[in-house]
Amino acid sequence: MITDFVGQCVINLYKTLKYIVTGRVNIKNTLIQSAIIGYDSVPIALVIALVSGAVLALQVSRQFVLTGAESNIGGLISVAIIREMAPIFAALSIGARAGTAIAAEIANMQVTEQIDAIKTLKIDPIEYIFVPRIIAGVFMVPLVTILSEFIGIMGGMWIADFTVDVHPNRYLNSVWLYTSAHDIEVSLIKAATFGLLITLICATHGMTTKGGAREVGITTTKAAIGTALAILVFDYFLTWIFYG
Repeated sequence: MITDFVGQCVINLYKTLKYIVTGRVNIKNTLIQSAIIGYDSVPIALVIALVSGAVLALQVSRQFVLTGAESNIGGLISVAIIREMAPIFAALSIGARAGTAIAAEIANMQVTEQIDAIKTLKIDPIEYIFVPRIIAGVFMVPLVTILSEFIGIMGGMWIADFTVDVHPNRYLNSVWLYTSAHDIEVSLIKAATFGLLITLICATHGMTTKGGAREVGITTTKAAIGTALAILVFDYFLTWIFYG
């Protein structure tokens, strides 16, 4: 069953790429989906990033001071947030909020035969449903990730200053010393991949829904679990490719 679903995702992705390459993209619908996926998910993503950076600083600051390595606190926090925490947490928050909404919306369209109505109008559901959402996911998740990285690092700086009295200038100097352009590039690649996975998996779950209202709820649950697992698995492989 999993192989069938993966195969359906691959087929949907192939058809979506064909429409994108040929320029058959509804700009208005894509902008609407970008607002739903990106803008509406910013508050929860930034809160998670802020708390994550603060908690990480709280965990490591005192130990670093005891060993005389307080000048490295900012570097450790920035590397951890940029390489792993910000892309993963931003993607998980967007998947939990926007991804489940996509799955529920499309599943409801499927069980109420709205998808069939679209087909009778000679409109391909892939072009109408998948293309705008996948484009929005690929572009918006990296933007939210960049904001999350900044907020997470600032949260760590505030906690480091508050708990162990590390001056913000010293903290930021460590951030600049340890942070590389390669790390930022990898984080954006991860975020774009996660955005693709979220929209593709959730939309495919919605399209394959059969039954009634109960199945819509089941589809939403499956989409949430599937996106979380896919994000973590692909994060491992991307980390292994770029850093292994």
